[in-house]
Amino acid sequence: MPREDIHGRTLTVQGVEIPKLGFGTWEITGAAASEAVRDALELGYRHIDTARAYGNEAAVGSGMADAGVDRGDIFLTTKLWYSRLRPAEVREQLDGSLHDLGTDYVDLLLIHWPNPDVPLEQTLRAMVQLRDEGKVRHLGVSNFPSALLREALELAPIIADQVEYHPALAQPQLLALARERDLMLTAYSPFAHGRLLDNPVLREVGEAHGKSAGQVALRWLLDQPQVAAIPKASSHSNRAANLEVFDFELSDEERGRIASLARDERTTNPSWAPRWD
Repeated sequence: MPREDIHGRTLTVQGVEIPKLGFGTWEITGAAASEAVRDALELGYRHIDTARAYGNEAAVGSGMADAGVDRGDIFLTTKLWYSRLRPAEVREQLDGSLHDLGTDYVDLLLIHWPNPDVPLEQTLRAMVQLRDEGKVRHLGVSNFPSALLREALELAPIIADQVEYHPALAQPQLLALARERDLMLTAYSPFAHGRLLDNPVLREVGEAHGKSAGQVALRWLLDQPQVAAIPKASSHSNRAANLEVFDFELSDEERGRIASLARDERTTNPSWAPRWD
């Protein structure tokens, strides 16, 4: 008999209710992406994350259509690639995304990475226009350090910042800002690209609850106010396992042990990345 679901599965930021646990689709393409999204939705995921740069939006859209879940029940995020952030390019990118996804709006549109060569105000103004046209429900950013996020907040109604976040990479400045301004901090790469799956502390905590190291890492993230997580999972079994994190509770001592793993281990840091906090 399944244990009781002791934690809420959604968070609310600025009045917007969003599933805490989403399905990330980076590096899943073609038929595999269609099948993964269909399977994720059938398992119960209702938060799907993609990006123009992933090259999989048509497959994601196909998977959504095959699952037969009402579009209004899915929180769908896509992103604008950093090299094409001028206003005309913003509109062109989003129109391409909507066409490929087979939908007339996205729930959340993010700037994938900041681009210092394009004034942020120009990009955000174009995004606001698309929101006003009904093509976008909400606006956000990705890979923005706290100073740049503060700047964005002065220019547009931002509700989210998507960044790498896991027990080995603390994000204290962004977490504080998320709580101050009622934002969602969306954690990508919550397992540090697999590096945490054999971590002895996470494994030991998991053994006490009958859970894996990865499930412990997700539970630790989702316990935190303002935080959502979007793990990628290429197999049905991993997609199912990632959902099985709402039926156990970490103690304060366990959460402290997990937090002590932070060592500024960043696994995604391309040449165009900003200067991190």
